[in-house]
Amino acid sequence: MILVLVGIGLGVVHVLTSPVATTTTTTTTTTLAPTTTTTLAPLVTMSAVGDTDLGNTPQLPANPAGLFAPVRSLLTGDIVFGNLEGTMTTGGPSKCAHSGVGCYAFRVPPSYARVYRDAGFTVLNSANNHSYDFGAVGESQTSAALSTAGIVQAGLPGQIGLVRVHGVRVAFCDFAPYGLTNNLLSYSAEDSLIATARREASVVVVYMHAGAEGPNADHVTRHEEYFYGEDRGNPYLFAHRAIDDGASVVIGSGPHVVRGLEWYRGHLIAYSLGDFTNYEAFATVGNLDLSFVLHLTLTSSGHVSAASVSPVVLLPGGQAVPDPRGSVLGLLNSLSRSDFASSAALISPTGRVEAP
Repeated sequence: MILVLVGIGLGVVHVLTSPVATTTTTTTTTTLAPTTTTTLAPLVTMSAVGDTDLGNTPQLPANPAGLFAPVRSLLTGDIVFGNLEGTMTTGGPSKCAHSGVGCYAFRVPPSYARVYRDAGFTVLNSANNHSYDFGAVGESQTSAALSTAGIVQAGLPGQIGLVRVHGVRVAFCDFAPYGLTNNLLSYSAEDSLIATARREASVVVVYMHAGAEGPNADHVTRHEEYFYGEDRGNPYLFAHRAIDDGASVVIGSGPHVVRGLEWYRGHLIAYSLGDFTNYEAFATVGNLDLSFVLHLTLTSSGHVSAASVSPVVLLPGGQAVPDPRGSVLGLLNSLSRSDFASSAALISPTGRVEAP
């Protein structure tokens, strides 16, 4: 085991190298300034959103920082998490260089990492089908850009993102059904990585980029799910196994629609947070334009002491804005009841996730 201590940005980075299955585990810790008062029983607050993408060079917004402006007030807490659907790079070969119609490779300039940090994001996920869109060069530049901006990254092979808040260590174990990420299709890799995270932190957040895609993919089938022939895992089994392994909470995205919420053994699973702010990247018709910000309060032992939802809607073009009508709330409750029956995590009209 090798421990390297390096100072950056907002705090300290600990790079811990030890074997996990056949990969190397990299643990990144950033000490963040607390946004709430520390007590004798510290609580950690967190907001989480789904898929984000701020453009695709050369198709970029004139004012990228303005894309997050309408929802900046919702991105609150000690930790703000989101899925980075793409890369932050100026180089590397595109995976679509020799592909036909239907191939998508996303990149924005490395300077966009600061846009995310200024919007409030402190942890971003790279376990998805676009983290390697521009090869090893794109992946490396993305990691460097996030580190420079003071954002913790999670999801690359063997990589765990570690954040310390109020003296509490919170680990992010992020998975997707690909060998170039923490592989969701390997249950042994899931078990090993979560076990490593539990040794490093008292709170373990597991993220999954899993499931089929599209407007008809809003239900948790409890079966292996495929999209264009690609195995996207069994989100139900994966999430339950993550809780059994010791995860405090499981959150997901990837289907580009929201999915229901479930209580399992007293722990919350949010199967898909849907899409979030993007720039001309994802469709916004039908149920594809409904999304939400998930707010969590976690105890130092990993118990969810409170959870709530802030509804948002995606405008044509992809910008997320608060939805005073709360349109997503009824959909979430309907999906949760249908898919999980008595274990459904239901949401009150005020957005509070009801306790089990």
